[in-house]
Amino acid sequence: MNRYTLAPVLALLAVPAGAAELSLDQISAYLNSFATAQGEFTQINDDGSISTGKIWLKRPGRARFEYNPPEAALVLAGQGAVAIFDPKSNTGPETYPLNQTPLSIVLRRDVDLAKSDMVMGKIYDGTATTVTAADPENAEYGNIQLVFTDNPVQLRQWVINDQAGGATTVVLGEMAFDEPVRNSLFDIRSQSDKVTKGR
Repeated sequence: MNRYTLAPVLALLAVPAGAAELSLDQISAYLNSFATAQGEFTQINDDGSISTGKIWLKRPGRARFEYNPPEAALVLAGQGAVAIFDPKSNTGPETYPLNQTPLSIVLRRDVDLAKSDMVMGKIYDGTATTVTAADPENAEYGNIQLVFTDNPVQLRQWVINDQAGGATTVVLGEMAFDEPVRNSLFDIRSQSDKVTKGR
């Protein structure tokens, strides 16, 4: 899967010492507590390079990850799909069914990790709770590790592991929650038309 897929989100912040273990119900409640989120992100790629950009989330089912130059790539989730627009490609966006990617568990209307068949496990290391999620029927889409701390519950880190053993970490700056976000930001068809006209 393209390394931009599922990308951006969340903070490589210092993890507080002594954070309590979180249950899947507590984490689900946190994810259900906001309908929109937006902010800046930094992505640490598998080769050690750094990418930056902006992120918008709108539940259910919508996300936009807009990379800054020189990459200028764009990842959209919407209309039941994830589309990766690479400015270096002349073949149009790569697309994947959203419901077959681990990103879908965060973007559902009602998140319930305890009942999700994508949740592969949960561990607690004394400082943070990590939830690993993947589509059991589509191993080629890799998995995602979501690292949470408590008091208040926060998603600190999001690591995307691909089938080849590569890992991409996405880091959030300060996020704004529940502010108005236009639906047009997530329109894959409209973006595809813009790319086609721009050639």
